[in-house]
Amino acid sequence: MTEEIELILDLAEEQMKESISRLESVLSKIRAGKASPQMLSAVKVDYYGAITPLTQMANINTPDSQTISIQPFDKSIIGDIEKAIVEANLGLNPMNNGDLIIINVPALTEERRKELVKQVKLETENCKVSIRNARQRSNEEVKKLAKDGLSEDMARDAESSVQDLTDKFIVFIDKHFTDKEKDVMTI
Repeated sequence: MTEEIELILDLAEEQMKESISRLESVLSKIRAGKASPQMLSAVKVDYYGAITPLTQMANINTPDSQTISIQPFDKSIIGDIEKAIVEANLGLNPMNNGDLIIINVPALTEERRKELVKQVKLETENCKVSIRNARQRSNEEVKKLAKDGLSEDMARDAESSVQDLTDKFIVFIDKHFTDKEKDVMTI
């Protein structure tokens, strides 16, 4: 029976780690007024009929905190890259000088910063719900084992372990929230 409990705990931990990974991915796309290559991670370019991520077609750098420079490997697709950035609806205005695409990232207003913090809060709450759902599924599995002959003490210990795991990940999510909130609100 202990192998089954370990499997349940491992599965719960794996599901919780996936939730954290999704949260980190979403938070990395929420811009804090500072230029970052990750801001363009969602941009896909139609490259001779194949939809290709921008990161596979160009070097993306941040020469300073307000500028992103994009140097395509193939200069003939500069127009396509510009069009893809505009169509990605990121609120960015690309300019091209023939060799590079330069994007100036505008500073955020106080109102926009507060909206972004609300968005971060919503995403972290969604992640917490996902963590709690993983806990609930694990506890249901433990209860099934208890019906099949697992002792009450072992079932209680397993549920306690699942709760400890949940608490650990919730603290991790809260830290992500405070870090991102601080990042967004810092001018």
